[in-house]
Amino acid sequence: MSAIRIFRGPELRAYSDDLRSVYVEAFCAPPWNEDEEKATGFVGRLANDVRRPGFTAALAFAGSDVVGFATAWTTCAPFPTDRCYPQAAAGLGPDHTMDWLVGAREIDELAVRPAAHGTGLAGDLLEAVTADAPDDRSWLLTSVRSTRAMSFYRRQGWTQATHPSPDGKGIVVFLGPRHPARALAPQPL
Repeated sequence: MSAIRIFRGPELRAYSDDLRSVYVEAFCAPPWNEDEEKATGFVGRLANDVRRPGFTAALAFAGSDVVGFATAWTTCAPFPTDRCYPQAAAGLGPDHTMDWLVGAREIDELAVRPAAHGTGLAGDLLEAVTADAPDDRSWLLTSVRSTRAMSFYRRQGWTQATHPSPDGKGIVVFLGPRHPARALAPQPL
């Protein structure tokens, strides 16, 4: 059984080595195939991320070992233009991007060690960082490369709000289970 602790600021950085280790186990294998530099980059970004409005992190502990984590914050205006944000904005259009995503709790990363897969831990971490989302509005991006991630979010009650081309490339936006715009999200053809 894992215990989940919430962090809202720089005290999270005390767990940087643990977070990097979980990140490597979760994302350096297929389908993500990231290199360890991405894990180092994630930990490096935390110094700034912990200062973002609404920053929330949930860490899962098995004893003193970190076995999973989730990080999130409030998406501020103007809508970001780095990383994968332009793809999200293009998929939703400017009005939905502003109405549905800006001011909502954005899930940045969710990772659990492979040994914890199938235990419900990822769902618990996701719920922990979205429980107090502004006006119940939460969202995330994920890659269509991972059918496992896509299925997981659907099982957790998240609604896919963008639908990339059928060639299986790109990212998708998911709206959280309590997001008021879920019913407005376009359904795939």
